Amino acid sequence: MVTLLGTYRPGTTWLHRMPAGAKMLALMALSTVVVVLRGPVSGAAALAVALGLVAWSGTGFAATLRSLRPFFVMAAILLAYHLLFGTWQVAVEQVGDLLALVLLATVLTATTPVDELLDTIVRALGPLRRVGVNPEKVALAFSLVLRTIPMLLTIAGETRDAARARGLERNPRTWLTPFVVRTVAHARDTGDALHARGLGDD
Repeated sequence: MVTLLGTYRPGTTWLHRMPAGAKMLALMALSTVVVVLRGPVSGAAALAVALGLVAWSGTGFAATLRSLRPFFVMAAILLAYHLLFGTWQVAVEQVGDLLALVLLATVLTATTPVDELLDTIVRALGPLRRVGVNPEKVALAFSLVLRTIPMLLTIAGETRDAARARGLERNPRTWLTPFVVRTVAHARDTGDALHARGLGDD
């Protein structure tokens, strides 16, 4: 399974031409609005705006939604929980907010090369060197997150597909156990690679 979250897709849309710094500021502003505003109307509106940006991003509307299937499964579980034990208003608000934030982050990473994002972070955090902040290490951490999310989603999809092929998809342990094992192995490999380059010593 290929996810667009954390994966750049070249294009010529206005979102692709928009400077990385402006997009990151817009993402922070929109995310703040999504978190601060309350109620089902705000959740639905945030989701509508995010879906509109996905459509304008030129990354393929249907393909983007398919790539985020695990998040939609999570949202469906959250929706069912709140409908059963809470109110529909809270269900719409929280599910709308969750999906909106995921879609907004997807639009940012799908329309902006990783190098541009990292350069923007380094420049923005440059003045904080005086107080001990290392912009390069912050950018490295951000880069690792961008690369890890698609990897984890791929591992989750592969382990569930393997369980489904054996007719065991109804038993969570049949895919959760190999998922955890592979995730830990990936984390250890990443840590070893960083340590070998002298990047994980402090």
